Amino acid sequence: MNKNMERLYNGIIKENPTFVLMLGMCPTLAVTTSAINGIGMGLSTTAVLVFSNFIISLLRNIIPDRVRIPAYIVVIASLVTVVQLLIQGFLPSLYSALGIYIPLIVVNCIILGRAESYAAKNDPISSAFDGIGMGLGFTIALTCIGLFRELLGAGAVFGQQIIPEDYHISIFILAPGAFFVLSILTALQNKFKAPSATNGSAPKSSALVCGGNCASCMGAACAENHLKLAEKAAEEAAKAAAAKKAAAEKALAAKKAAEAAKAAEAGKTE
Repeated sequence: MNKNMERLYNGIIKENPTFVLMLGMCPTLAVTTSAINGIGMGLSTTAVLVFSNFIISLLRNIIPDRVRIPAYIVVIASLVTVVQLLIQGFLPSLYSALGIYIPLIVVNCIILGRAESYAAKNDPISSAFDGIGMGLGFTIALTCIGLFRELLGAGAVFGQQIIPEDYHISIFILAPGAFFVLSILTALQNKFKAPSATNGSAPKSSALVCGGNCASCMGAACAENHLKLAEKAAEEAAKAAAAKKAAAEKALAAKKAAEAAKAAEAGKTE
C-alpha cells in the first residue's frame, strides 16, 4: 500500500475521526437527524479539509511558528465561507437544514487537528489525501448515524418512507436520540475491543507517548511520539550493529583458533 492509499485507509478505517478518535462531536450529534444531512455536512467538511490541508502544507515553510494557529484559522475560515456561499446558492434546503453548523466548521477540531499534526509536517499531495481520507471517514460516520436515526425516528431512508408511522420512535430524531445512537455504537466498540478513544481495554502500544491512544496524537504529544519512535529505532539499530560486530568478532576468533590448531597439528607432523 503506497503512502497516499495508506492515508485514505487511515482516515476511513484506522483513525476514523468519529468512531475512533471521537472528534467533531458537535456536528455529529446536531445534524444527523437524517442521512442526507449527514452526507451534506460530511462532504462540506471534506472539501474544507482537503483544500485547507493542501494550502497549509504549501505554506508550512513560510508561516512563522508563533502565528501558525491564527494563520491556519484564517485559511480554514476563508474556505468555509466559500463552501457556505456555494451551499446557500445551489442547495438552499440543505443550507436551511444545517444552519449555524456550516460556519462552525471553522472550529471543527478535526480540521485544525489535521492541519497541526499532519499538513504542517508533510508534502501537499500527501496532506490532500489525508484530508480526503479523514473527510470520507467523517462523512461515512455521519451518514451511518443519520441513517440509523432517520430509520428509527421517522421510518424513512433518504426520505423514502419504509416503516409505518405507528412504529416510529420519535425520540431518535430529537436531541437525546443522537446521544443514544452514539452511546450504542461506543458500547459495541468497547464490547468488541475495537480501537476507540473511549476504549481503555483496547490494545495499547508502549512504544508511544500516548500509549496508543489515537485521540492524544496531535500537537506536542504527536511530536513526542515521533521522538520516542526515533529513539527506539536508533536503539534497535545500535543493538543490531552491536550484534553484528559481536558475530564478526566471534567468527574471527573461531577462524584464528582453527588456524592455530591447524598450525599446531602441522608442527607435530613435522
